[in-house]
Amino acid sequence: MNRICKIFGIQYPVVQGGMVWCSGWRLASAVSNAGGLGLLGAGSMHPGTLLEHIRKCRAATDQPFGVNIPLMYPEIEQIMDIIVSEQVKIVFTSAGNPKAWTGFLKNHGVKVAHVVSSSRFAAKSEDAGVDAIVAEGFEAGGHNGREETTTLCLIPAVRRVTTLPLLAAGGIGTGEAMLAAEVLGADGVQIGTRFALTKESSAHEDFKQYCLNLEEGDTRLLLKKLSPTRLVKGDFMTAVEAVESRGASAEELRALLGKSRAKKGVFEGDLNEGLLEIGQIASLFHRSETVDEVMTGLIESYKKARSRLL
Repeated sequence: MNRICKIFGIQYPVVQGGMVWCSGWRLASAVSNAGGLGLLGAGSMHPGTLLEHIRKCRAATDQPFGVNIPLMYPEIEQIMDIIVSEQVKIVFTSAGNPKAWTGFLKNHGVKVAHVVSSSRFAAKSEDAGVDAIVAEGFEAGGHNGREETTTLCLIPAVRRVTTLPLLAAGGIGTGEAMLAAEVLGADGVQIGTRFALTKESSAHEDFKQYCLNLEEGDTRLLLKKLSPTRLVKGDFMTAVEAVESRGASAEELRALLGKSRAKKGVFEGDLNEGLLEIGQIASLFHRSETVDEVMTGLIESYKKARSRLL
């Protein structure tokens, strides 16, 4: 049996990324009901909001689901208390040191996966005691690693340093890409962008439609002095490129970002003033789909690609 499926108790080795402003209970439960692992994105939720989404997700599916938690979250203690009190069994951590909370979570019976962007941090994650690793390449949307290593290079590099179950992420949105990740050493995949654009995603419809009309090259990795972030073309990306080209400091970039810029773009659909984040793979998809349609297409195209090679 596939190791990812065995660890998380799922039918297919497909995990939905816990994306801020996209990954609410409707998306997570739909992915879990379709045989994958749905994740709630705690990074855009206050503790009370997360509690509500956990309970609604549990009511909407009898299948396993989890929570993605950025470890630099300002209310992390409250979030962890909710995870324990609500008996959440799967947590994916990111953006921080896995040693900080992995022991606590595992002591409470939680399966833990950690997201990394380099083989060095993959080794640190194994030392921290995680159950699985997500290796996310440069192609991914949202916040990225400073290494700028592509998924094609990252997966075999991570596989060399760890024997843990490995999920490939970044630029994966097709069954063919799933098979390629498997050949490179991954046990499964984590998919963000494709699920962010589904009908069940909590992202604003204007944001989804905008991203479904992107072409190759319409995203850029910017804000490297703060936290490298893949942005979609538009007024805000143009403004960031302009200030970065003249050598803006980290303080100037923070001032330009202001507060709630991602919420304004992804969740509220402000395509002019909002920060729009999506992965490079978005340019391959131009039709709005349900989670069921996406999952069916992924598995069918994976099987066809695999059969062509046998």
